[in-house]
Amino acid sequence: QVRLVESGGGLVQAGGSLRLSCAASGIIFSINKWGWYRQAPGKQRDLVASITNGDDRPNYADSVNGRVTISKDDETSTVFLQINNLKPEDTAVYYCVARGYNDSRNFATWGQGTQVTVTS
Repeated sequence: QVRLVESGGGLVQAGGSLRLSCAASGIIFSINKWGWYRQAPGKQRDLVASITNGDDRPNYADSVNGRVTISKDDETSTVFLQINNLKPEDTAVYYCVARGYNDSRNFATWGQGTQVTVTS
């Protein structure tokens, strides 16, 4: 089992920056891909960024490309999302997800989410 805890959200003015963290515990070795999603009120949950273990190749949504960076620290099993030049439309709950394979099946574990609110 994998457990995820996000942190780093908050209230920030437009143009500011935030660094979100997602700390993992449990069967870390079974994780092969990490992702950050966000969900604004009344909208679906959308991918923001993802990164694959091994090649560490990042993938970004077009809506945030150039303003976000996903990274990870393998020693602490933590994944980060740096968001720069924040805009009011970035306001959402941000979720971390860990995808992997264990016990003969694929899994996707989600964190509890962290609120990001951007004021104009």
